[in-house]
Amino acid sequence: MAAKVEIYTWRTCPFCIRAKSLLARKGVEFVEYSIDGDEAARDKMAQRANGRRSVPQIFINDRHVGGCDDIHAIEAQGKLDELLAATNNV
Repeated sequence: MAAKVEIYTWRTCPFCIRAKSLLARKGVEFVEYSIDGDEAARDKMAQRANGRRSVPQIFINDRHVGGCDDIHAIEAQGKLDELLAATNNV
């Protein structure tokens, strides 16, 4: 079973589009929560993301990995494939 990947986005956010593009290039299926203008959803995201309110916010197996720059940094370090290969043991 593949990793569970979730991403909170706004539809027109260029950083969201860039992060989703990286995941798509890797063939990763993910659940997208489009929270455009939904403050309640943004509050829920911030609770999960240690108070971060910017989008995107990305979670792999319920672990917060951060935003667009964070996921690209993990990829540059060669660690993203390892995270994505891990199964969700929950």
